[in-house]
Amino acid sequence: MATDRLMQRDQIVAAFDFDGTITTSDSLRDFVRYTVGLGRFAVGVMCASPWLIGLLAGVCERGSAKARFLAATIGGMTQRELEEAAQQYATRQLPALIRPEMAARIQEHRRLGHRLVLVSASPALYLKYCAAAIGFDAVLATELEFRDGRFSGSFALPNCWGAEKVRRLQDWFGSDPPEVLYAYGDSPGDREMLALADHAWLRGLGAMPEIDGWQGKTSAQSTCDGP
Repeated sequence: MATDRLMQRDQIVAAFDFDGTITTSDSLRDFVRYTVGLGRFAVGVMCASPWLIGLLAGVCERGSAKARFLAATIGGMTQRELEEAAQQYATRQLPALIRPEMAARIQEHRRLGHRLVLVSASPALYLKYCAAAIGFDAVLATELEFRDGRFSGSFALPNCWGAEKVRRLQDWFGSDPPEVLYAYGDSPGDREMLALADHAWLRGLGAMPEIDGWQGKTSAQSTCDGP
């Protein structure tokens, strides 16, 4: 997978959220169940329930709740164990969650020579395998922290959600942002990324924009601004 951040000014980039945008359901919960089994998954949910309930109530930060959930389920597993599980999950389970129309959209951008970047709050641990298989150039996602070869239960970088998605994208662009940016999302966590784009699409608010690369922000805003 390409890691070069240098871009030409006339380059077109398409940034995609993953869960709910490319997939039909949440891949993080699916990955954890696949990795530890339903029993440990259920116990982990119970242990993390104060933070998960706090998230729903708006009194707990999203990244903190997610870290608590992961610490309670896959915490302490070795990096090797998790890498093996991630590769197996991305190969055996994850393809069934991909929306056919989004797979076609990704391939259309790729056919036109656009750079593709996956920007997701889910862990890069397994997304990197899926992204490489379907043609993405880069993955900007939540990174797990490993200490002494084991998952510490914390993140190495902030949870890649909301404004963090924009920060990661801009860091990836460096001093040469693309001439045209497409962005695809499905939730409030994608709003900032969609606002950055020339052509933005939020699932449920109209058809995807035409891929011509040269319309202005006005048409993009009309597809992503909602109540």
